[in-house]
Amino acid sequence: MKRILLILPLLLIGLGACQPNATPDQYNTRAANPQLLNDCSQRLTNIIIHDIFKPPVASRIYGYTYLATYEALRPGYAGYPSLLGKLNGSTPAPKPQPNEAYCFPLASLKAFLTVSRALTFSEDLWDKFDQEMAPKLKALNIPNDVYDRSVQYGEAVAKHVLAYAGKDHYKETRGFRYSVTNKPGTWVPTPPSYADACEPQWNTVRLFTLDSARQFRCPPPATYDLNPKSKFWKLTREVYDMGKRQDKEEQAIAYFWDDNAFVTNVSGHVMFASKKMTPPGHWLAIATTLARQQKFSMIQSAQLYSLTSIAMYDAFITCWDEKYTSVRIRPETVINNNLDPTWRPFLETPAFPEYVSGHSDISAAAGRVIARLVGPNVAFTDSTEQPYGHGVRHFSSIEAAYQEASISRVYGGIHYRDGVEEGTHQGEHVGQWVLTKLVPEPVIAAK
Repeated sequence: MKRILLILPLLLIGLGACQPNATPDQYNTRAANPQLLNDCSQRLTNIIIHDIFKPPVASRIYGYTYLATYEALRPGYAGYPSLLGKLNGSTPAPKPQPNEAYCFPLASLKAFLTVSRALTFSEDLWDKFDQEMAPKLKALNIPNDVYDRSVQYGEAVAKHVLAYAGKDHYKETRGFRYSVTNKPGTWVPTPPSYADACEPQWNTVRLFTLDSARQFRCPPPATYDLNPKSKFWKLTREVYDMGKRQDKEEQAIAYFWDDNAFVTNVSGHVMFASKKMTPPGHWLAIATTLARQQKFSMIQSAQLYSLTSIAMYDAFITCWDEKYTSVRIRPETVINNNLDPTWRPFLETPAFPEYVSGHSDISAAAGRVIARLVGPNVAFTDSTEQPYGHGVRHFSSIEAAYQEASISRVYGGIHYRDGVEEGTHQGEHVGQWVLTKLVPEPVIAAK
């Protein structure tokens, strides 16, 4: 984790000076504009893409950032309970001073910027964003004492969350290299880059809500068996046949949900990479689309983003525990070695074991949370990845979207059907658990 900056960013210093003060109702209403939070969210996603964080790590960044954002905001809104103190290993957030005036939306933005800056690399991009945000915050016309007090409170919450993050065993997992066993049926690095296994110790990172990484265990995968009549071979043959027929709609679905943070491109003897949004970024973008569509307030949006991020983070840990327990071989390796050495999947095979599908897992976890807070049968158009060349798709419900995200991995040639189906089931359990533990009562709409 990067050190916490003790000097406030320029955008949050002295902006209240020499301005006509607004009334509390005026400045709180202006500051509670959810677009301010969404602007911050978009910048964080852009920086995660720029810095090429792997999907599990990206989920950690989002999780702690939105936790701090929500905790710094919720004291201003009755009925929105604290998450700190309920999450594993956490203690309650600092409390604001009694009988003092605050602008909690401003405190929330400060908490967001402090945590997200501390957990990413590109400080120059955050500096530029500070300059873009400065006039927006200045226009709030918050009295100097309220401004400074709110900023200090947001920073206090951010430091509390960063201290909590610092004890999650993430640092201890850095630099660990996985040893391939080469046992029949187990994962080996795949073309074109033959990269090392991704985050092989992610199951040791502290969970937010689950009792253990094995709380929702998947059934064992189909036994590795090259007999043409075996279940495993039938699963393999299905992936191979899908790839051979090159169905355009299946390929469009696969590409839309690719979300590979670092795609390797090979042209002759030249190899280069392109960056894309991570799966957690994609689902938070969907959450943002729905929050806008439903006209969510800032507190509703912050709660939605925080709970969605927590669910995805825990789902990654449970999924990764299964991946490095079963260590199942990827379809590409089986097909190349036993069926067709020239066959290539439509998508690049990720650098970790197959069972279960991480994309299926975290999509279902996010989907269950979003469906609870937004509504299960809300239709929407997902155009959030259009800037990255992924096009636009329309969905009748949240479940329809996460089920399509799941099967897309089979269409892409990188997962077997049981890997995506069991990943979806596990993710649904995780998402429901997060809701049960953190949102026991009906969600209270902000006024």
